[in-house]
Amino acid sequence: MAVLVTGAAGFIGHHATRALLARGEEVVGIDNLNSYYDVRLKQRRVAELERDYRAAFSFKRLDFSNGCVLKQALDGMPIDRIVHLGAQAGVRYSLKNPAAYIRSNVAGHINILELARARSVRHLVYASSSSVYGATKTTPSQIDDRTDRPCSLYAATKRAGELMSESYASLYHLPMTGLRFFTVYGPWGRPDMAMWLFTDAILRGRPLKLFNAGQMRRDFTYVDDIVSGLVQSLDRPPHDDGSLKSGGSLCPHAIYNLGNHASEDLIDVVHLIEDAVGRKARLCEKPMQAGDVPETCADITASSRDLGFEPRTRISQGIPLFVDWFKTYHGVA
Repeated sequence: MAVLVTGAAGFIGHHATRALLARGEEVVGIDNLNSYYDVRLKQRRVAELERDYRAAFSFKRLDFSNGCVLKQALDGMPIDRIVHLGAQAGVRYSLKNPAAYIRSNVAGHINILELARARSVRHLVYASSSSVYGATKTTPSQIDDRTDRPCSLYAATKRAGELMSESYASLYHLPMTGLRFFTVYGPWGRPDMAMWLFTDAILRGRPLKLFNAGQMRRDFTYVDDIVSGLVQSLDRPPHDDGSLKSGGSLCPHAIYNLGNHASEDLIDVVHLIEDAVGRKARLCEKPMQAGDVPETCADITASSRDLGFEPRTRISQGIPLFVDWFKTYHGVA
């Protein structure tokens, strides 16, 4: 039986697929390869997986927001677990194209839940986001903190996904786990995220935009640590025994934070990238952007206790690894 990975051409999806294949799983990957960012990057991620794991990896280009297409494409394919990472990402883009978030993150999420119900899968693990906490004034963010004050439509759709999953766990007793990711970075990362934008600006000698005059803190989490937690979660479906789960459910549905449990000043991140690149940044201070929050930091007590999650990569280690990959990918000496 295979694991279905949605968003397999995406940043985390690529790494999660590779980790599952490396331990001997068969993986069916799907992705619509949309143009939110450079499609060539997504294609290269898929090509790497096909090159290294041709026998165990199959890829289908499709949009899971279309339920009929999803069902037909997977008809007859034996799937017993789902890792649902596909989504319309990006806080700021949700201000420009809200419909894309409703299609992918709401309608698409329901389609994946329906697929899980029809297949009676052993476990559905899905990606949520630290954005659900909104502009909280208390850090680190704990699983039981309020999540009904989203600062962006993106955050609202991610919280909606959690609530829809809870309803399916209650109605159909589907084992599900939601993972709230905190600012993931690393090789094969996304061009719209700070680590990529900062590195690119410094390498090219362009002004580096620092929003809120740089008065921002983020819980940067290296992708290998995130994937380790994801796989640990996949192997530990919550029990349908009426016990209280992380996140407050009495159904077979748990929610966890996956983060580095360390909030970093953005200016310190800039300095680490400067050191790795060997060049100083040209800083350009900008006001706070709509939808952004000043700080994120994960409380990982529950994920450490239940999943054995333990982030190991300090940002002083992870940033040089990302910069080295970035230079290689772009052919920069």
